[in-house]
Amino acid sequence: MPTTLADLNAAVERLWPTEFAEGWDAPGLISGAPGDEVRRVLLAVDAVSDTVDEALETKADALLVHHPLLLRGVTTVAETGYKGALLARLIRARCGLIAAHTNADIVDDGTSAVIATKLGLVDVVPIVDGARAGTGLGRVGRMPEPTTLGRLALALGDVLPATATGVRVAGDYDQPVSTVSLCGGAGDSLLGDPAVRASDVYITSDLRHHPASESREQTLSGSGSGSGSGAGTGPALVDVSHWASEWLWLETAAAQLAKALPDVEFAVSELRTDPWDFVVTQ
Repeated sequence: MPTTLADLNAAVERLWPTEFAEGWDAPGLISGAPGDEVRRVLLAVDAVSDTVDEALETKADALLVHHPLLLRGVTTVAETGYKGALLARLIRARCGLIAAHTNADIVDDGTSAVIATKLGLVDVVPIVDGARAGTGLGRVGRMPEPTTLGRLALALGDVLPATATGVRVAGDYDQPVSTVSLCGGAGDSLLGDPAVRASDVYITSDLRHHPASESREQTLSGSGSGSGSGAGTGPALVDVSHWASEWLWLETAAAQLAKALPDVEFAVSELRTDPWDFVVTQ
């Protein structure tokens, strides 16, 4: 029997149950007829014009994304808006749309865990435990051998796909690093967590000015409660592209889905959907 969109969605649900997504999240089947046959699936971080173009041009029967297209409430999907226009194109082409977001972040091979593996971290555990054992937000672990902040940043640059903004660092280039905490995607909500404060460095994305500044001020003044090896008592900060930090997970997701549905072809989009195109240094 042919594999259907319902079969694909069921496989996604088994790997990344939506019941464990954050309450504000909106993962799962977004559009498409459950009975439609699925032979090829394209994976991407974002459902945007370019990735929808790629899905339709490559005859994909479904687009599986990390970020839900309808995460924020909408009152219309008219084609006068970009979200309505994207959905209309997918529906007309009978290309389903599925999202796996925070439900895929928290698992033991999710977005943060993949980065930890790429960096070679050992003794890795979640920063914040989830409802199921072994799951949770972010990851914290140790480098197999002590390194420096500068060398870690360079290694991270080699691991992540290239983006205009690259890797931004707050801390001394030569300061020693052993304990690393990280959170794929936007993770400044975890800046005050004891496991993060006790780390030598915290890697995440979309760090805003005030939370980053306050974290560094606590570190440099020694007013925090951790035991990092920086100038004070908190982590150095590494800010990377949101898209890049989550794109790494797509290969793992594709391999897991291919094992679950061996008759379906899974491909990962190489298109960069990071919103920034270039920077000007001064």
